[in-house]
Amino acid sequence: MTATVELVLPAGATLAEGPHWDPRAQRLYWVDIPAHRVYVFDPQTGAQQSFDVGQYVGAVVPRATGGLLLAVQHGFAILDPASGHSQPIAEIAAEADEADLRFNDGKCDPAGRFWAGSYSMAGRQRAGSLYCLDADGDVRRAIADVTVSNGLAWSRDHTTMYYIDTPTQAVAAFDYDVATGAIANRRVVISIPAGSGWPDGMTIDAEGMLWVAHWGGSCVTRWDPARGTALETITLPTAHVTSCCFGGPGLDQLYITTARQGLSAAELAAQPTAGSIFRARPGVGGLPADVYAG
Repeated sequence: MTATVELVLPAGATLAEGPHWDPRAQRLYWVDIPAHRVYVFDPQTGAQQSFDVGQYVGAVVPRATGGLLLAVQHGFAILDPASGHSQPIAEIAAEADEADLRFNDGKCDPAGRFWAGSYSMAGRQRAGSLYCLDADGDVRRAIADVTVSNGLAWSRDHTTMYYIDTPTQAVAAFDYDVATGAIANRRVVISIPAGSGWPDGMTIDAEGMLWVAHWGGSCVTRWDPARGTALETITLPTAHVTSCCFGGPGLDQLYITTARQGLSAAELAAQPTAGSIFRARPGVGGLPADVYAG
């Protein structure tokens, strides 16, 4: 089926990213990375809270112990929405030593570890890494030589991790040990065709299919990772589609983030909803997003 896309929030964000649906609160969390802002959006009422965390913020997830965990420019921080106060909990020296590096996308695995990766804002190749923050606060580098760390997802049986390093134009899969967080046996399972935009954020549905946002491609696509085949395309009215997640009371709504960044004045005039949050009903449900166990 072809899903109809609706404009949910005309946010006008420079770079909306990292959508995360909280089924307990029935809220959508998302970030505007260069604006240093974390948002909590209630689709039922249209109300939204905004928090300025004072630095680049690439991703947000709830914590099992309360509050929110953030991937910020050079490490990780926690945010208390009640007070609006944020504080760092781990700075990664390898990232802080390079002024052009910042954290980008991030997500929790089924065991409650937080995975987030970095990239060079100056465009240096293979300068970033993918890190894993354990529930006890320990941080380890899981993948080095990353150019633009982006989408993450885990299979329904918790045996496979999927990962996007955007310039590879592919989705990679790893054997995944849920008990230890160890990954191994990297291989390409999806190749994104040239000319269809760059793979950005990603989520997985209840049938084990992957949904990939296309930066510069005006769409989100659904893929079968077992066969590497494209199954469906949802077209957006703006070029830079950044990420997506399933939400709503039945987890059957696909929330999609977009960006204004990188568009010319003429492109922005032609794409007035760039930087907004959209929603589609693709006819398949998602899985509850995991939260940080720490």
